Amino acid sequence: MWLMKKRLVTSALPYVNNIPHLGNLTQVLSADVFARFCRSKGYETLYICGTDEYGTATETKALKEGVTPQELCDHFNAIHREIYQWFDIKFDHFGRTSTAEQTRIVQEIFAKVDAAGYINEHENEQLYCPNCERFLADRFVVGTCPHCGSTGARGDQCDACQTLLDPIELLDSHCGVCGTKPVVRKTRHLYIDLPKALPLLEAWMQEASVEGFWANNAIQVTKSWIRDGLKERCITRDLKWGIPVPKPGYENKVFYVWFDAPIGYVSITAKGTPDWERWWHEPENTELFQFIGKDNIPFHTVIFPSCQLATGDKWTMLHHMSSTEYLNYEGGKFSKSLGIGIFGNDVQDTGIPVDAWRFYMFYNRPEKSDVTFTWADFQEKINGELIGNLSNLVNRTLTFIRRFYDGKLSQAEIDETLKEQILEKEKAIDAYLERAEERDALRQIIALSSVGNKAFQDGEPWKMRTENPEKAASLLRTLVYLIRDLGIMIEPYMPSTSIKILSFLGSEGSRWSDLGSFSGVEEVGETSLLFSKLEDSLIADLRTRFAGSQEERAEKEQAASKNKRTNVPEKKMDTKETQQSISEQFNQRVILKVARITDVEKHPKGDKLYILTLDCKEEESRTIVSSIVPFYSAEELQGQNIVLVSNLKPANFRGVKSRGMLLAASDPEAEEHTTCEVIFAPQFEVGTILQPEGFETPQEALSYVKADHFFAMPIVAEDGIVKVDGKAIGAEGKSLTSKKYLNGPVG
Repeated sequence: MWLMKKRLVTSALPYVNNIPHLGNLTQVLSADVFARFCRSKGYETLYICGTDEYGTATETKALKEGVTPQELCDHFNAIHREIYQWFDIKFDHFGRTSTAEQTRIVQEIFAKVDAAGYINEHENEQLYCPNCERFLADRFVVGTCPHCGSTGARGDQCDACQTLLDPIELLDSHCGVCGTKPVVRKTRHLYIDLPKALPLLEAWMQEASVEGFWANNAIQVTKSWIRDGLKERCITRDLKWGIPVPKPGYENKVFYVWFDAPIGYVSITAKGTPDWERWWHEPENTELFQFIGKDNIPFHTVIFPSCQLATGDKWTMLHHMSSTEYLNYEGGKFSKSLGIGIFGNDVQDTGIPVDAWRFYMFYNRPEKSDVTFTWADFQEKINGELIGNLSNLVNRTLTFIRRFYDGKLSQAEIDETLKEQILEKEKAIDAYLERAEERDALRQIIALSSVGNKAFQDGEPWKMRTENPEKAASLLRTLVYLIRDLGIMIEPYMPSTSIKILSFLGSEGSRWSDLGSFSGVEEVGETSLLFSKLEDSLIADLRTRFAGSQEERAEKEQAASKNKRTNVPEKKMDTKETQQSISEQFNQRVILKVARITDVEKHPKGDKLYILTLDCKEEESRTIVSSIVPFYSAEELQGQNIVLVSNLKPANFRGVKSRGMLLAASDPEAEEHTTCEVIFAPQFEVGTILQPEGFETPQEALSYVKADHFFAMPIVAEDGIVKVDGKAIGAEGKSLTSKKYLNGPVG
């Protein structure tokens, strides 16, 4: 007899220090859909989530806001709960990591891993503030730049000369919190020995990734980590806000957030139910399904499993990993730090029902490649698929039966041909959901609705009810059960709409086991429209309202409110528009410089990476790292003029510091990272600065731009002309061009 194992479902714990946007909500909603499906199908299911609350980011923001970390966490935990409640997310337990249970379980796991010999100690030097009695993170050290003499340089970089710094290099340095001069102190930290745990990890992964049909990106990311060589990872920090390390000599340290955060799944379960060990220590009877974004993959497939295995205990470990790609916003990226995108509190203010949002989120769930949210596509999918297809089938069929049959369902024979199509589709939908392929399952549900609409149209019941009453009655009876089944299958996606549809048929409480039964419905009750059409005027208003960042929107609303209070028409006020266009932001934040490739060599630690040496007409040559080996030979690149994002914040790529990024176009129809056209620029002299059309080079030196800030200002090719915000990029009357991918993203 087949054993239905318990299903333990988790979504990545959202970090507590900000309001979640639609991209963040993808994981929490994805786990909700799967948990609802499992409950409906009869699996014993437990859905666990909560806010991740410890770490540097929380402590830093609390200092900035002038509150304690606990007060900050309490504030945002309440906001998260409110947003998830509005989205109709049905957690079994929603908790947080700043609890006594978390401290106890983390310390117990650490003690076992340490006793088993998987913890090592290493010493390094850091700046220490004797007044605050704490080691200082880079951003908390301020002083004079040793390179250009500028005051106000931070411990990580000098904005004046754009030089990356080590905090210890700063002259006249002081603590950014209290102003005290810091001193250099040696400090010891604990590291988990991942290389030692590798044999345990590989043996587990070879079996788990196959049996649990992990998402492809989860397998590839995990294999790349292992292939590139696992390293010891520090698991302690010199902070005050966190879980104390229970080891002599480490009394003033806490655990690094990525050591303790995944253990939050366990502690939240323990906080929520006394029989938590039945879920976490019965692997033979329990399957763990985890829903995360691709940036969190290694922490769930390498670090957390390594900790579990190193304890020597019997743990419920990862069975299926559902890891999505990114959800982008109107051509750019959602960004919590920049406030760009649609946030959970924004959605509530649109007046659009939650099930419409849930529908769209899953119809476009980024399962295999990045997906972009646009208001135009949102309107098209809601009006075309949700209303024009599903809602239309329900409304036309049920109102017809109420009008011409007084709501009574005849006992006519089921249409066998239509029944066969329904059962075949339902089998496929069930298979997709068993593998947590939620987008494909929803699209098949909508395709099944299309089958019903076609059957209604082809069957012409308005004509057949008099010409062939038996045929009309058979069709309508079959369509009613199809609608009942659709009501059951959309429950994980649109719970309120499911309740509404099933109530029309007196089928409240129907579950997955009722699919394909074609019995139990006798009449059609009162009906109503499921959704209202999204009008062009509403979408245009929403697109305008949610343009720019949250901060810019707040400033604009504040200015508008002030105008209203003083009764002064806004158009007469002699003030600068608070919201800059993307092209204005781009010109004030990004330096694009033409550079010549003078040397090309393969990266010794990366099969797909080139190390490129560039002449930028600067005092020294530059080095960048680029993953274009699959697309260009060294000979094809040597001597070419390329376009460099000159002030992109430098980053290390497997031991080599990359000081910039080249521009390249790609095919918008292909999967991400499978196409590449480097934007060559032979029409420009080396050292030329390129700007959007109509703009001049800023007089002041620009500071580094972070990668997520840069990508939030999308560059595209339109008919071969490279543009930002519709303005051609170039210099001296000449435009930057692409040759192969004439229309699509450039980054």
